[in-house]
Amino acid sequence: MKVTAMKQTEPLHLKPGVVTVGSITADVTAFSDRLPEPGETLLGNGATLALGGKGANQAAAAALAGADSYLVGCVGTDLFRSLVIEGLEGFGVDITEVRDVNDSTGIAHIRVDASGENDIVIVPMANSHLSAGQVDAAFHSLSGRVSVLLTQLEVPTAVAMHAIRAGRAAGLTVLLDPAPAAELDPEIWPFVDVVTPNETEARILTGISVIDSASAVEAGRWFCARGVHSALITLASAGAVLVTSDDVLHFPAFPVTAVDTTAAGDAFAGYLGAGLAEGRPLAEAIRHAMAAGALTVTRRGASPSLPSRSDVDTLLREHASAASAAQLQHSHN
Repeated sequence: MKVTAMKQTEPLHLKPGVVTVGSITADVTAFSDRLPEPGETLLGNGATLALGGKGANQAAAAALAGADSYLVGCVGTDLFRSLVIEGLEGFGVDITEVRDVNDSTGIAHIRVDASGENDIVIVPMANSHLSAGQVDAAFHSLSGRVSVLLTQLEVPTAVAMHAIRAGRAAGLTVLLDPAPAAELDPEIWPFVDVVTPNETEARILTGISVIDSASAVEAGRWFCARGVHSALITLASAGAVLVTSDDVLHFPAFPVTAVDTTAAGDAFAGYLGAGLAEGRPLAEAIRHAMAAGALTVTRRGASPSLPSRSDVDTLLREHASAASAAQLQHSHN
């Protein structure tokens, strides 16, 4: 597999960091055996209130992975502000570039059924105040301290697109998690180093129905044809497919029992960004990211489910040992 090395901008005497431009929310999650039908009320069996938002979750995951993690975003002046700020600080995320605005902190209402599947309604509120000016000021302040940019689409789309262009201009490796999927300026793709849609997001963006590895490859080639360096299509329990202009690589999933899929994609993105900032080859960074995502689905909640680096390393070792044992048994048969 030929995968061109991602560009790195590691400064001398400084640990390379990850900057995330994205959303911050208070997540209200309800758990029940199944999701209610329209007009139906169900009794649940659990609930959590915790830090969330794709930006916050990804920044937290990058910090857990060992990167210096910086978040650019907005919070309100309400009671939820302390919840999210304390949550970010608890994960070790640098919040110097998080701004208070005269609005309510963003809210995500999440419902999770017994199989671990969820549906989510996000009310942006403070997140809608994030501006291109705030992004530019943050990038100027963090110059020389970061080498990777993570961004998503839970903040104003125009601001996310500005961050992508500004990140590329600053020499950062740019990762886009295109969620929630939205129609984007077709001229943005050449500024993206790695795009990481799941099956649904890939279908919305490309018009290609992604139902298996073959269709994932087709969708990946759609992104590459428009200038993206690497398209990584995630397929949940079916693993992931990496498509570049040179080759295709399939990554099997880690076998786990899902309890709650919330934040699995965020754990994946944060660990992927941290791995690239650390200087790992792309394929190696992807395996670490997939292990992080797999562990996340085995736990309830959004940010509370994000795994530590030691947990990820343990899963990778166990998986490698199991694979070696299976290979040895096969050779003896």
